[in-house]
Amino acid sequence: MRKVTAVWAAAVACLALLTASAEGWAATDQQSLTINATVSAKAKLTLGVAAINFPDADPDSVPSIAATENPVSVTVKTQAGSASSVTLTAQANGDLDSGTDTIDITNVTWTATGAGFVGGTMDTAAQSAGAWTGSGRRDGTFSYALANSWDYTAGSYSQTVVYTLTAP
Repeated sequence: MRKVTAVWAAAVACLALLTASAEGWAATDQQSLTINATVSAKAKLTLGVAAINFPDADPDSVPSIAATENPVSVTVKTQAGSASSVTLTAQANGDLDSGTDTIDITNVTWTATGAGFVGGTMDTAAQSAGAWTGSGRRDGTFSYALANSWDYTAGSYSQTVVYTLTAP
């Protein structure tokens, strides 16, 4: 029995020696990999429609005319610095025109829904329509109204409004 135990002990010792020797003979190497990514500032604005229309209405019964397209969906997508101010402005190119007749553009107003979107009054100077901080997607709506008046000259009026989304 002593002989068997001695043989087992010798076998275990040889196995341990071989395992230790094999680990001692293994070669390893390591290298690091640096991963770089560039994300530049980007801004993308989507309005749900390209034009809005105010139908004719009696100023006594409809003092404020809602645009037939209301509410207009607005989507703002930006990539910016985490503390960067993202802004959306609206600026009319002039008053509503029909030949030589005009309706002051400040008679057009809008209300807004969605975090960061704000309502306002159209003007030929840029007006805030939204403000946020950092990157992200923001969804909202604008609903437009035209103050109705007996003073307006009959005609078909139009004007372009430029929305500008800035993400520095």
